[in-house]
Amino acid sequence: MALEENTLVKAPYRRHSFSDQQLTEFVACADPETGPEYFMDNFFHIQHPVKGKMLYHPFEYQKRLINTYHNYRFSISMMPRQTGKSTSAAGYLLWMAMFHPDSTILIAAHKYTGSQEIMQRIRYAYELCPDHIRAGVTSYNKGNLDFENGSRIVSTTTTENTGRGMSISLLYCDEFAFVRPTIAKEFWTSISPTLATGGKAIITSTPNSDEDQFALLWKGANRCEDAYGNPTDIGVNGFRAYRSYWNEHPDRDEKWASEQRAQLGDDRFRREMGCEFLIFDETLIAPAKLVEMTGSEPTSMMGQVRWYQTPKKDRIYTVALDPSLGTGGDNAAIQVFEANTTEQIAEWKHNRTPIPEQIKLLASICNHLNETVQNPESIYYSVENNTIGEAALISINQYGEENIKGYFLSDRSNNSYRKGFNTTNKSKLTACSKLKTLIENGKMKVRSRALISELKTFVASGLGYAAKVGESDDLVMSTILAVRMMQQLQGYHPEMDKQLRDFADTYIPPMPFIATMR
Repeated sequence: MALEENTLVKAPYRRHSFSDQQLTEFVACADPETGPEYFMDNFFHIQHPVKGKMLYHPFEYQKRLINTYHNYRFSISMMPRQTGKSTSAAGYLLWMAMFHPDSTILIAAHKYTGSQEIMQRIRYAYELCPDHIRAGVTSYNKGNLDFENGSRIVSTTTTENTGRGMSISLLYCDEFAFVRPTIAKEFWTSISPTLATGGKAIITSTPNSDEDQFALLWKGANRCEDAYGNPTDIGVNGFRAYRSYWNEHPDRDEKWASEQRAQLGDDRFRREMGCEFLIFDETLIAPAKLVEMTGSEPTSMMGQVRWYQTPKKDRIYTVALDPSLGTGGDNAAIQVFEANTTEQIAEWKHNRTPIPEQIKLLASICNHLNETVQNPESIYYSVENNTIGEAALISINQYGEENIKGYFLSDRSNNSYRKGFNTTNKSKLTACSKLKTLIENGKMKVRSRALISELKTFVASGLGYAAKVGESDDLVMSTILAVRMMQQLQGYHPEMDKQLRDFADTYIPPMPFIATMR
């Protein structure tokens, strides 16, 4: 349909006559300082879910948000759900396109529907703008708007290559915390040079993981000091941080919060409304617990093996290897736990180490433990024997078990005489349940930040748990193998039995059985 036939849009390149009042309003909208707020307060219409069509009239916290969008080149905003962050952004983007000629504005949302929703809000507001305020358009589609002044708005989903090659005046990223972490990292690496020529960036989201790209940018924006340690209003990464709270919305009070907690649950309320970095996905470990886990730096390195604690005498150690081909795909991983206390003391991961070298490394770890423990019978090692694990078993046989200080522990629960541990969905779920209980009850001490990161993306998948798409779980799987080893040893070591037991060592007598004579 030609633009001339569409009464919802203003045809381009036409001459118009305006009254003094209309010119005054146009000049107020075009003001480089106060224009955005004036435009949104007087000419930006929205579709309220209950009240229908209405002027926006931003609340006080939304006015501060709009000013942040406008007055800072880079801004990052963390706000509760349904508090107007995307709507405020839509109004600001429309204002900039119409009153800043030759602007290229890119909307990147975590889903296609998200980008289209923002474009729909922009189109709706544009169609309700009076002709003396709005600019004429040369192209009017679902995915892009081109204006007669040379500006354009383009919407898309966030991918690794979004915006590459474009000369962007303003980038808007919506719900950036929910873009897949690997994509978000590559996207930001790709888009940053595009903004280096002077473009602006606006990022908004409710939080998700405390380690994703949004969280990293947010943390950098909140470290506000210059090279001399003096406080500034922008972070070390050049971003201005903006934060709002659910109770700043005039329609939200404690009664509303209580109802929302009842509907959403405490974790979801804390994330969606309280803006806490609690993971959105159904992780194996409770999100609130994952937030508390920080990890620590290794105390020493043995090659690529990270040691978090020095081995001790009179302790039992498990060394678990989850092997890989070593061709650059999946990682091989080794976890070392002090079984008496279920405390992680060492870790290794690599994707280019061939299986024979993985076995040599396993042996060197066991031998290093024995130098302190001086008792090979207190050291247990094993491997997962599924698929690739068969090659690991062959390498152990060729290396010689006698050259590895420790006992090669095998799973005997299925009456199999095959060495190592075979992982089935049932055995994996059982070990996952135990791992969850140990960590959430504070019995297992996880030192590795890399392992904690993997636990944050180890989520429900089908009938079990696995890494999210694009993430890895090799450290988690080797930890699960270590848990299975400790469960097998549990019956032979009383101190381990107490540590691994789900319930306190208390005896609850059964209910009395009362027989009655008939």
